[in-house]
Amino acid sequence: MPGEKILVVDDEPNILDVLATVLGFHGFEVTTAATGAQAMACAEAAAPDLVVLDVMLPDMGGLEVCRSLRARGHRFGIVFLTARDARQDKVSGLTYGGDDYVTKPFALDELLARVRAVLRRVAQPPPPPGGERLRVADLELDEDACEVRRGGVPVRLSPTEFNLLRYLMSNRGRVLSRAQILDAVWDYDFRGTSNVVDLYVGYLRRKLDRLGPPLIHTQRGFGYVLRDSGTAS
Repeated sequence: MPGEKILVVDDEPNILDVLATVLGFHGFEVTTAATGAQAMACAEAAAPDLVVLDVMLPDMGGLEVCRSLRARGHRFGIVFLTARDARQDKVSGLTYGGDDYVTKPFALDELLARVRAVLRRVAQPPPPPGGERLRVADLELDEDACEVRRGGVPVRLSPTEFNLLRYLMSNRGRVLSRAQILDAVWDYDFRGTSNVVDLYVGYLRRKLDRLGPPLIHTQRGFGYVLRDSGTAS
């Protein structure tokens, strides 16, 4: 997606140089920052379309940067760089408003694929007027208003969570594999790990299940299905 602006934040000069070079080669306009404070300032000044954000920074840290940016109303994509197998970093990153993550050491083609996929998601236009209103049990999703309610209680979701829930509700009662969900919600070019699906499903469950019986069920060995808890398996 040539011409789109990306802010890369990492305190390792070698990583900054490599990512700036590779992303620039692929047509992106790249700005770099080495600390959380610099990242906050650059995000305000450069108005990026996406931020590649390291979790471990020398001052305020990537998770706090993400939370602060979201609190200020910034809706650009955020892809975290995390340490290998740091599951809590991944979960926290998604919780604080991140859109995806890549573990270090990472392959450049994987990072590029995820950057492009997130850019496509955040650039999606809002649904046209008269969009569908989906309902399963007491769960309701309004595409026009981009709102979700369960039992009449509003449920705050990130854009990726909203897209995931919409896909599950549109396929109510149908078992969906991780690969199908990746294709439909993340639109990945890269056929890598599907752990991001499990993390997002888990986080979506926590938001929905506190308001009523579970609606998203695991079909072991196959994938996930959304159905009314009163419906037989």
